Amino acid sequence: MPQGVKGKCGFWLALVIASVISRTDGAAAPDKLVGIHSARVMSQSMPWMATEAGLFKKYNIDFNLVFISSSSIVTAALLGGDAEMTVTGGIGNVAAYLRGSTDVVFIGGVKNTMTQTLAAGGNIKKPEDLKGKKIGVSRIGGNSHYFTIQALRRYGMDANKDVQFIQTGGDPETFAAFVSGQIDVANLTPPTDAQAIAKGYHYVIYGPDLKIPYAATAFVTKRSVMAKRPQVMANFMRAMAETAKLMHTDREFVYKVLGKYLRVTDRSVLDSAYNSEIKVLEPRLVIKPESLQAILDELSATDPRAKKVKPQEMIDTRYLDEMEKSGFFDELWAKK
Repeated sequence: MPQGVKGKCGFWLALVIASVISRTDGAAAPDKLVGIHSARVMSQSMPWMATEAGLFKKYNIDFNLVFISSSSIVTAALLGGDAEMTVTGGIGNVAAYLRGSTDVVFIGGVKNTMTQTLAAGGNIKKPEDLKGKKIGVSRIGGNSHYFTIQALRRYGMDANKDVQFIQTGGDPETFAAFVSGQIDVANLTPPTDAQAIAKGYHYVIYGPDLKIPYAATAFVTKRSVMAKRPQVMANFMRAMAETAKLMHTDREFVYKVLGKYLRVTDRSVLDSAYNSEIKVLEPRLVIKPESLQAILDELSATDPRAKKVKPQEMIDTRYLDEMEKSGFFDELWAKK
């Protein structure tokens, strides 16, 4: 072969190889996605589960999860561009929407009812015994605060007048303050409530019995993020769908992950937490409009704009709809 031809062949071969390598590298590079969750509890543990099960890797996502103990602060971080996905309670997002941040959107649900409990010791045994007591909550304005207001209202009490709220920073911090005697009553979520019971404390108000509708844990992002990164968001939701199936069908795996991240290894505690919580975790990630309507109703007392907003305005189910129509959900749940 003439030298010139050989040179040209070598040149084009090098180009082809470089092109293949470039495409391979591009395909292999995972999509980076930053997420925030607002509570270290079972219902917000799905990103942990997905990480440990290799589901983010399966869907080519490099997911970095950050903890911020407040729905309202999580929402602010989302709006500020610090994250593109959040796993959090609904009240901060709904409040932001009412203030004009209509870029916020709910794309799926984990838990549409509240399962917090109020635990105490000694002679605090009935709801009326809570009057005048110090109640520990993670954050004022967050899920635990909202639950306590709603629960006390059902027993004829005004939380703003009848009790004193102590802000702790999170479920583990509430439990620590409770055990050390800094607060009289603890607002706790599975599995932390089960830890309190295991130590000899008791329920004063058992939240699951009240069935209070509320977007307790939801997947919330921005419409602008969905527009810019549609496939990444779709892949994230598929990973979460597989995680939901895993959590409902593999108890031992859930225990292993909760043990790693929450340092809870007591089998009786994990059993109690799982048995109560799994009943209300959405198997197909449905976000129920009534869970958002409950928040709107609460906020309407101080923000008249809440009366003009419909829950459906804040929901986009395109990813859930796609998984239903394509048969993804049916195929997923048909697997053993």
